[in-house]
Amino acid sequence: MLSPPETSPFRAFSAPGRINLIGDHTDYNGGFALPAAIDMATSVTIAARADRRISASAEKFSEVVEFPIGVEPLRRGDWGDYVAGVAWILQGAGLVLQGGHLRIESDVPLGAGLSSSAALEVAVALALLGISGIEMDRRKLASLCQRAENDFVGVRCGIMDQLTACMGRQDHALLLDCRSLEIKYLPIPAQVRLAVCNSMVKHNLASGGYNQRRAECDEAVAALSRFLPNVTQLRDVSMEELERNSSSLSATAFRRCRHVVGENQRTLAAAEALGRNDVAGLGPLMNESHRSLRDDYEVSCAELDILVELAQSHAGVYGSRMTGGGFGGCTISVVDESAIESFQQAVREGYARRTGVMCEIYICQAAAGAREEVSAQ
Repeated sequence: MLSPPETSPFRAFSAPGRINLIGDHTDYNGGFALPAAIDMATSVTIAARADRRISASAEKFSEVVEFPIGVEPLRRGDWGDYVAGVAWILQGAGLVLQGGHLRIESDVPLGAGLSSSAALEVAVALALLGISGIEMDRRKLASLCQRAENDFVGVRCGIMDQLTACMGRQDHALLLDCRSLEIKYLPIPAQVRLAVCNSMVKHNLASGGYNQRRAECDEAVAALSRFLPNVTQLRDVSMEELERNSSSLSATAFRRCRHVVGENQRTLAAAEALGRNDVAGLGPLMNESHRSLRDDYEVSCAELDILVELAQSHAGVYGSRMTGGGFGGCTISVVDESAIESFQQAVREGYARRTGVMCEIYICQAAAGAREEVSAQ
């Protein structure tokens, strides 16, 4: 643990993880998503230091990361890259940062698809900006944190996670337009619970599968734009246009596009259902989303499919799907409050019986976005 400098008080900042009710792999295609910030968060306690260096320690790791501001840090291939990447991108945006000591704590599970990386990025960014006396629009902050993950860490993610961490609202989901960054807040019905089931299969989005999917989408856009000149992202393509021009795509590229185009339609329909307090209408859209992610986008895995099957077969579950980038991680189920205890027991027992692994289940609440906490000193 780092010792605080004698002359500088600590300040504390936090940013939440997120679930996504529907709309995965649409954000980097300029589309729509329906996430919510959750009551699991990453906290960064920071104190200014006299020189222009940043040092960071994390409760879950033994290493201390330290680097100078204004010099591109070396990539370590671990959690330190998120800290260094945020500082590097902020400095590159023309901001003059104060050096600082950072202490990082988090209860967002790592590698579970609940956006622990974006929570870390946003909390670190707020902390560095806070001690440097810099105010920033939250949408701009989200965009810079996304750039840190894209350009420094090497994951070509969209902006959903960072924007949700910055802009979350208690008891609400966010309909995100990931092109315009417009947000519509939709209340989550009081009679439901958000049950997140962790398959315990950790994913590593930097390992290639995620970036490959994005590359496949970019290649499909290039092919489709030869026949549809107004298409710059898959968000611009209708299902009719996709099917009419399917011969210009490989079978794999067509399936990837079919997921994205269909997912945008499902997300807008889900937002309409949520706006009407129609959870029964939301559920089938979630179920169809999982089938599309499993079969067309191929980012699910056997463990996620088992969790979804167990959830969808349980009375009182409106809908269930994998959430996040995939290749492991978590599912999200919308469950009637009257069924939540029996749901947890049935899923735990069923998953253990079929996999030999005990899953973790988190009953989450939609939470507020990133903020400064009461002084930790």
